[in-house]
Amino acid sequence: MKKKKDLMENALHGLFLFCGFVSVAFVLLISVYLIISGIPAIHKIGPIKFLFGTTWKSGQNQFGILPFILTSVYGTAGAVILGIPIGVFTAMFLAKAAPPRIAAVIQGAVELLAGIPSVVYGLVGMTVLVPGVQKAFHLSSGATLFSAIVVLTIMILPYIISVSATALRAVPREYEEASLALGANYTETWFRISLRAAKSGVAAAVIQGVGRALGEAMAIIMVAGNVANMPGLFQSVRFLTTAIVSEMSYASYGSLQRQALFSIGLVLFLFIMMINWILHRVIRKEAQ
Repeated sequence: MKKKKDLMENALHGLFLFCGFVSVAFVLLISVYLIISGIPAIHKIGPIKFLFGTTWKSGQNQFGILPFILTSVYGTAGAVILGIPIGVFTAMFLAKAAPPRIAAVIQGAVELLAGIPSVVYGLVGMTVLVPGVQKAFHLSSGATLFSAIVVLTIMILPYIISVSATALRAVPREYEEASLALGANYTETWFRISLRAAKSGVAAAVIQGVGRALGEAMAIIMVAGNVANMPGLFQSVRFLTTAIVSEMSYASYGSLQRQALFSIGLVLFLFIMMINWILHRVIRKEAQ
């Protein structure tokens, strides 16, 4: 009997190890493929012209992606700035203050938001938000960076709320009881003790939100206008992801245009890796 248990345990350990290696292998394969596919265009165009050029005209072999980079940075930053306070406060309410019945209703709504396909967000944004922005700000078109930020904020909220609430619920009750015993009220305890103890989980939620915002394409292409302009809050813009989606279907195989689109994918991949690294470094530094 013991031998069977040991054999089963060893088999499970082997399975887990194999799954871990498979995950790492997928990341490495994607990284190598993007590097091999993206470097040729950067070499042909020139790193400076490609990364800092302001003109994208594929018909004239002009491939400058600075507008796409800045738009992605501004759009993601705007969504995170709006999404973090709303998401964390909602998570705090769900984990600490909400009555069970109300918490169950809100949690169900959050899970429903997470399950909605991105194209549905884009469709609703295109039919409701875009005309509303156009009318409210007296614009020629409501498909702007502002509309994209609003849609991205709504899309990242379920991730921030769910992960942050889970992290807050995992904080040992003794921490809060000690704070209350020392004279702090519940609000002070939740924000000064519980939130600080759960900061690694909240940071993970932010990382997920940033990754979702940077990687979103279908919803954004429907509300941002998809025009290669330098970013302005009430201008039609194009993100790194939407640049790939909008042109990959008709870019001929082996052409410089197709290679440049793979280069955009490489830049986007490096952005996400860099942001994850920075956030992990910040968390480590605070933990020390």
